[in-house]
Amino acid sequence: MLWKLVYNAIAVPAMFVGFYSAGCCNPKIQEGIKGRKRVFTELANQLQTARPLEKTAWFHFASVGELEQVKPLIEAVYAETRIILTFFSASVAPNAQSYPYADAAVYLPLDTPRNAARLIQLIEPSVIVFSEFDIWPNLVWRASKHSIPIIVVAGTLHTESQRLSRLAKPFFRSVHRHINVHCAISETDAVRFQEICSPAHQIVVTGDTRYEQVYRRASAVEPNTEFIPGQVTLQRPILIAGSTYAEDEKVLLPAYQLLRENTPENFPHLILVPHEPTPERIKEIQGYLNRKELAHLCFSELTSETDLSALDVLVVDKVGFLAKLYGLADIAFVGGSFRGSVHNVMEPAAMAKPVIFGPTIQNAYEASLLLDRGGAKLVHTEQELADAITMWLDDASARQTAGNIGKQVIEENLGAVERTLVHLREYI
Repeated sequence: MLWKLVYNAIAVPAMFVGFYSAGCCNPKIQEGIKGRKRVFTELANQLQTARPLEKTAWFHFASVGELEQVKPLIEAVYAETRIILTFFSASVAPNAQSYPYADAAVYLPLDTPRNAARLIQLIEPSVIVFSEFDIWPNLVWRASKHSIPIIVVAGTLHTESQRLSRLAKPFFRSVHRHINVHCAISETDAVRFQEICSPAHQIVVTGDTRYEQVYRRASAVEPNTEFIPGQVTLQRPILIAGSTYAEDEKVLLPAYQLLRENTPENFPHLILVPHEPTPERIKEIQGYLNRKELAHLCFSELTSETDLSALDVLVVDKVGFLAKLYGLADIAFVGGSFRGSVHNVMEPAAMAKPVIFGPTIQNAYEASLLLDRGGAKLVHTEQELADAITMWLDDASARQTAGNIGKQVIEENLGAVERTLVHLREYI
């Protein structure tokens, strides 16, 4: 009771103030605020046309990566279970709302006791499934009051998590004690979950369900698909920089200049794929490339007559091509790691591509696996990045070995979906 009072008296009001204040200067947060205004009306309308099945599984996830984790589970139980999706980030809204295996998909309202009660009353879930770590206390407490089972899938708790701090542990124990099953991605994550759970809690190591999703998608990408106009004229090695932010590009693009200066005989083409290719971001990237006299074009400017042989940088200003692009790569640089959390390193690894990323990888256990096994390199500076690229470009055998290791890591971790379904099916 004490922790509920503290959370609702201090944390929830602070959450509201912080969320709406940040929305003043962040378009994505503004979009999320707007999307939450009619969330209960939208949910009620969607539920009216939902399939009339006996069991309902409510899946909640924060953003795109967590949606990928639950997709294989959803598709495995969809035929006999009504599927309700809630999400937090505006970046995943289009994916979730167009997902064909969802009976309803809406933003998760901010975590107040009243909102939690209204959601449970509307959805009437047979089970609530949280993906990875986006777990909301009032929702957990209210579900427990109604004896609704809760499962965490692909659960992860990194060593630097604030949930493991001395002051935070008692609070998070008051939340996690109501979760029936924690399906952890690794033994080390399971041990850390034990710190905020009692010995009576069920904590099982099932693995990360994204491995199946990524491997399936990678296997479906046809090799040498000529989807880039003029692709046949890309004669130099190809470096793909996937899902980058400005912070990544501040290291990547100077490193690329170093490559041009120091290894002109093996200077690669760079295909740059910004995480969000808004007009503002594309203009910012073009401005830098113009100042540094790097020959470049945007993906949208290409025609079948375009000769790419003299092109240094191809800026991808459309979405939906990254998986296919990784298929063309000699080396893949994965963004996010110079901003706060690395993005999907599994995708290039599943295609047997050697991977490079920056220092912030605590959010991705699979990045550590790749690093430990030799399928990836971690860099801190532009010089380290240039050196890593040069080493792999100069040694085709080492490059191929690293790529094969990455693919092997992905294949060794398949099977998480079936292991997780064993526990999910107990409740549906």
